[in-house]
Amino acid sequence: MSSDPDGRRRALRAGLAASALFAPAPFAWVWAQSEGAVKLLRAPKLALVMGNSAYKDAPVLKNPANDARDMAEALRTLKFNVTLVLDANRRNMQNVMRDFAQTVEASKGVGLFYFAGHGLQLAWRNYLLPVDAAIDKLDDVRQQGVDVDGLIKRLSKAANPMNILILDACRENPFAKDFRSRAKGLSQMDAPQSTLLAYATSPGNVASDGEGANGLYTENLLREMKVPEAKIEDVFKRVRLGVRLKSSGAQIPWESTSLEEDFWFMPPAMLRNLSEEEKEREFREELSLWEKIRKSRDPGPFENYLRMHPSGKFSELAQLQLERALERRGEKKIAIASAEGNPFSRGTVNANTAYRIGDAYIYRVTDLRTKVEMPQRNAIVEKITDDEVFFQNGLVTDLLGNSLRSSDGRRYSPRQQFPTEYAVGRQWHSRFTATTRAGDDEGVSDMDAKIVARERITVPAGTFDAFRIEYVGSTVFKTRTTHTRVKRWVAPDQVRRGIAVEEIITAGSRVVLAERQELVSFKQL
Repeated sequence: MSSDPDGRRRALRAGLAASALFAPAPFAWVWAQSEGAVKLLRAPKLALVMGNSAYKDAPVLKNPANDARDMAEALRTLKFNVTLVLDANRRNMQNVMRDFAQTVEASKGVGLFYFAGHGLQLAWRNYLLPVDAAIDKLDDVRQQGVDVDGLIKRLSKAANPMNILILDACRENPFAKDFRSRAKGLSQMDAPQSTLLAYATSPGNVASDGEGANGLYTENLLREMKVPEAKIEDVFKRVRLGVRLKSSGAQIPWESTSLEEDFWFMPPAMLRNLSEEEKEREFREELSLWEKIRKSRDPGPFENYLRMHPSGKFSELAQLQLERALERRGEKKIAIASAEGNPFSRGTVNANTAYRIGDAYIYRVTDLRTKVEMPQRNAIVEKITDDEVFFQNGLVTDLLGNSLRSSDGRRYSPRQQFPTEYAVGRQWHSRFTATTRAGDDEGVSDMDAKIVARERITVPAGTFDAFRIEYVGSTVFKTRTTHTRVKRWVAPDQVRRGIAVEEIITAGSRVVLAERQELVSFKQL
């Protein structure tokens, strides 16, 4: 393999150019990371940190003031210019939030907003509560709370490179007994462009104020932010793991992200691209580790793997196995509240792994070049093990749906084409080995994936509310390099396997494969 660190990226671009004849689309998110990451490191960093504890018409909260002070100190250490506001009334909250958005816009820096205190949702909107709030009826929430959406809109208009919003505001409603919002906690919102939105617990759920000097969420966040060279999304993934384990599944933090660039609270001394040899060595080491632990029934190995590799090549598979191991131990994990009817979110859906022997899926296959319909493909489940699904046509997948052996004989190492949790904006990388149909050559594949939309799609089997995942990647064999571009529609809350897929594979200027599969019918037992 080439030691040129940019060789695979150039190959990826070439592959996209060769396949642009079939439904061109913007894929800048695949390779637009290094230059943008450097710019973010050089950009000003500004933070507004708010902690409301001394509520006049509700019990005083113990931790928000401590959380805010400690967060402000941590961010100052991490070179943020911090404004700290404690026990603010409504007018003060509105003023400092407006001023913060204006400062972020003027500086074109990285903006971080942190709030600890009480928050409520009403009609899908999230309201942060000032200390002078006195809420007896629904209308009081709008009139006395501060709408989070207002700050999000201001920061979106600021056109700065990145925003981070952290809401530790998911506590129980403390107000009059005759007032109860039907929905608990905060409502799900999709992060706007170049934004990470983080909640202390999943939408529709509540978190306790905590027993120590800090709340459970902020305690974990303060620790993980200080880990050197941890990318921001890895920070929040480790926080989610730590809080979940400490609370035995009663509190699971949640994030929505649309970040396109890497960002570090404690950046590496120097950014550099790994050579292909270094990437290959790291991949083989991680693959070897995964092969050793993947059949474990104990949660420990998966916890350790996810701490080491929160965005690893097998992190989705590790998350699935961890959840199954914890469930066997009696964990009752909280669920994200439904987002049906929510105008601010496309929702979050968990993968469906409940395969049964006899489940059957029939697909129509069409050549995208000639529009000629090819023989149908039938996938009928005939055997299920603890972590694999076997189909009558020779296909073998893991429980998430990742192919380990295709019906035409190609074999793959463990990989993650599918996530454990579907939400618009999620993106991930997969590296795996793949053989040819004849088995006479093995290549290494790199694939970038992103959930770009949730949309209605109609196929012969019906109309589905599906997530559209777009993939782009390449496979380097001994004698050639192929480039792959895929659009896949999945509706895991309705069908365990895919709804439709368009796949284009090229080798140089030659199109190796260009086809569309559509679900004709399915039976799930």
